[in-house]
Amino acid sequence: MALRLKYIAVTAALLFAVSFCLEGRAYAYVDPGSSLLIFQSISAMITGALFYFRKRLKALFRRSSTTSTEVSDK
Repeated sequence: MALRLKYIAVTAALLFAVSFCLEGRAYAYVDPGSSLLIFQSISAMITGALFYFRKRLKALFRRSSTTSTEVSDK
């Protein structure tokens, strides 16, 4: 397992290094507001996922708090 993890890490590092070596000109313009749009999209996805799974998250926290009181009662 450790050998496979090392293999994956070395492969990822080599691909990352090669991506810098093969850099080319883009000849494109990126508006400074584009990063804000990306940030807003990511935060909306995270908020939507939290809203969708809110019942499961509440149950997860309730379950952990009840087990701690049960342990202290015994």
